[in-house]
Amino acid sequence: MWFIRAVVLAGLLAASASAQLKLNIQQLTSFIESSIKLKQEDKRVAEYVKKVQLTERLDDRTIEVWQGKGLGPKTVEALRNLVDASQTLPKPAAAVARPAAPVIPPPPPEEQRRVLDQARDYAMNYSKRLPDFICTQVTRRYYDPTGLEFWRGMDTITEKLTYFEQKEDYKVVTVDGRLADTTHDKLGGATSSGEFGSMMKEVFDPKTETRFHWLRWGTLRGRRNHVYAYSVSQSRSQWRIDYQRTMEIVPAYRGLIYVDADLLTVTRITLEAIDIPPTFPIQLARTTLDYDFIKIGEAEHVLPLRAEIRMREGRTLVKNEV
Repeated sequence: MWFIRAVVLAGLLAASASAQLKLNIQQLTSFIESSIKLKQEDKRVAEYVKKVQLTERLDDRTIEVWQGKGLGPKTVEALRNLVDASQTLPKPAAAVARPAAPVIPPPPPEEQRRVLDQARDYAMNYSKRLPDFICTQVTRRYYDPTGLEFWRGMDTITEKLTYFEQKEDYKVVTVDGRLADTTHDKLGGATSSGEFGSMMKEVFDPKTETRFHWLRWGTLRGRRNHVYAYSVSQSRSQWRIDYQRTMEIVPAYRGLIYVDADLLTVTRITLEAIDIPPTFPIQLARTTLDYDFIKIGEAEHVLPLRAEIRMREGRTLVKNEV
């Protein structure tokens, strides 16, 4: 079983939004188009545009394109001011066109089943293959009270992670570089555990009755991967989301599994909670976990390389990079 715990601190909700934001045109475009897609309130988007300081020149034509996609009048007015303020800045760098990737046909159904069977065998025996070891885990935590992905650093947690007899144990060493007298489950904010094998095993365990289907080819760290989509029903889920130790749910979830095309090892797992009850404070929970070869002693083992956990409570977004 693995879990994530969410405690949204009052200080996050009361944090000042007065800091000026330096963006280039590509970053501004990403923000504006995201706000249109998410149908963010025009007034709120305009307030943040007023705090933007551009590093490149903005032109009226770009604003007209955004306006045609549904950008609100208050934001348009704020952007017009940026046009005037950015006239002495350099033009934005031209985007480099990437050549179209060759189309690779999907593997035949029998090959898809073989790969999935091999990945299942790998996942079910993964923990048994790992040696005992100690490593350092660093978690950088961010938040955004606007819901617009203007991330602000919250803290950096360093922990000693001990893996012994197929179980993981965390000991907090420092928080923001200062020695910490606390435990992993008392850190506050968003935390997670169970990444060392538990997540992978439970997705592939026949008792979970996971539904898989081959989706596409993918490339991860320069290597070709089979990408399978999957889903797990609520009745078979063992993923717990704990809110302030007062509420807990076990949601259904779905995601993607990446399997190295040559080695048939699992290289990435993503999962996203679905059908979260509307009364539960956390309305988005999403995790991406990457694996790669790490040398321990004289041998290389596939271990978790990095993870990203995202959650949303109301408008407040929380992100952990592990």
